[in-house]
Amino acid sequence: MTPSGHDEPDALPLSGPADQVNEPADPASEPAGPPPGAAGQPSAPAAGPVNSAGGPSGSASDTASPAEPQPGAAGQPSAPAAGPVNSAGGPSDSASEPASPAEPQPGAAGQTDNPVALPVAGFARQDGEMAGLPNGQAPPTAHLPAVTPWLEPGRHPGENDGPVDLPRVDSMMDMEARGVAAWFGDHKVLEGVSLKMDAGKVTALIGPSGCGKSTFLRILNRMHELVRTAALAGEVLLGGEDIYDPRQRPADVRRRIGMVFQKPNPFPAMSIYDNVASGLKLAGIKVHSRDQVVETSLRRAGLWNEVRSRLRTPGGALSGGQQQRLCIARSLAVSPEVLLMDEPCSALDPTSTRRIEETIGELADQVTIVIVTHNMQQAARVSVNCAFFLASEGTPGYIVESGSTEQLFSDPADPRTAAYIQGQFG
Repeated sequence: MTPSGHDEPDALPLSGPADQVNEPADPASEPAGPPPGAAGQPSAPAAGPVNSAGGPSGSASDTASPAEPQPGAAGQPSAPAAGPVNSAGGPSDSASEPASPAEPQPGAAGQTDNPVALPVAGFARQDGEMAGLPNGQAPPTAHLPAVTPWLEPGRHPGENDGPVDLPRVDSMMDMEARGVAAWFGDHKVLEGVSLKMDAGKVTALIGPSGCGKSTFLRILNRMHELVRTAALAGEVLLGGEDIYDPRQRPADVRRRIGMVFQKPNPFPAMSIYDNVASGLKLAGIKVHSRDQVVETSLRRAGLWNEVRSRLRTPGGALSGGQQQRLCIARSLAVSPEVLLMDEPCSALDPTSTRRIEETIGELADQVTIVIVTHNMQQAARVSVNCAFFLASEGTPGYIVESGSTEQLFSDPADPRTAAYIQGQFG
């Protein structure tokens, strides 16, 4: 949420899309020259065209001009082996965040598995009040995972990747926020938010735009700290442990608490199969059979029967509703204990919305789900518990009332809750 009172844009996702693609070369616009391979001319590359996501292009529009010199030839810079990677471990929405191709993998020779400490300008946490930074004091650091390269091209289904190291959840865990307050700079956007989210149940967050619902959701998996000038007070407990404890690695927290965003964000040039498996690769999880993990994740997301015969087609070719379920499958592949959903159906048609709601219902007894929605009918259909957020002009957001969805919708204790649910404002 920004100082203007509107929800701020989503923080960088764990796995966002790469929206930019290479512009095709125009053979007509280039002067004629000696054929490739002639004296003084570099040889044409033998491999096919490469798109912005780091994989082979699926379209003739990505083909380079025959007269274009090969990347890496004399006088030419070498092209990176992978697409741009953002600070949360996924591909960047902008060409301004290229990943360093020379960055070593965690666990490689001479490297340790320790996280890389990166400064997060202005982010601090202090129980009870806003954490300020005195003049001359260096900003605190947040431990972010080292970037893991993309799935290796040319890998085929069925290849074994080593021993099973996929986390298994023996029992689902409650999640609880206690006295959470949040700031962006000197603008306080949340105050005194306490809410328990029961294990194995769906909790809906409702309220008008600008009351801090999405900010609260990002606080639940430590994406709030990725925003410059962000600050936080209070506790967020998962299974009784504070996820903001200094001993907790943010990368581990974000694996245990997955996020699905409002706009579907699959890797557009990756296949359906590799989209799902990318979560394993980025998290550094080794499994005996990726095939089994991919199939199980797609089944849990309700997408397997629709894509089983075309797993090697690009994920970006799916419909909007299918892409959103593909993103759900990608999150489920790493076995999260909590799944956060920020208005997952707002951009979908009624048929796709119904399928996403069915998927949420099927997952409810397997993972704790917290969903932000502006659709009151959807909240009533999919959730067991509900919390109503509200913010007056110039004041931070807070929870007016929370409890069972049935009670809030049939007999709310606060007249403002009844007015909002009945559509009198918001």
